[in-house]
Amino acid sequence: QVQLVESGGGLVQAGGSLTLSCAASGRIFSINAMGWYRQVPGKQRDLVATITSSGTTNYADSVKGRFAISRDNAKSMWYLQMNSLKPEDIGVYYCNAHITLKSAYSDSPTYQAAFWGQGTQVTVSS
Repeated sequence: QVQLVESGGGLVQAGGSLTLSCAASGRIFSINAMGWYRQVPGKQRDLVATITSSGTTNYADSVKGRFAISRDNAKSMWYLQMNSLKPEDIGVYYCNAHITLKSAYSDSPTYQAAFWGQGTQVTVSS
C-alpha cells in the first residue's frame, strides 16, 4: 500500500557531510509528519529529526545546529542534511512518516498509519 525508500547513506570522514533522502510511494492521500530515526546495535531507535506538514521541525539535542530536515511535498520526499558528522552519529537511519491512505476505490482519504523505510547505514570514520 505504501512504501518508503531511503537513499544517501555511506561512509564519510569526521567533519564531512551526507544527505539522506526518503521517497514515499503508494496509495497516499497526504503525508503528515515525517521524520528520521537512528538505531545502533543493541539500542532502541532514537529520534533524530521530525518535520510536520506545516514545516515545524524538531531535533534531537545532539544534532541541533548540524542536521537539517526538509521536505518536498510535491515529490513526496524528505531529506536529512547532515553536516559536521561525528563518530557518534554512526548508525542505521530510518525514515518514518505518518500517512493518510487513499481509498482503493476513489481519491477519498481513509485512515492514517505510520510507515518505516528499510534503513540506510551511516558510518563516520575518525
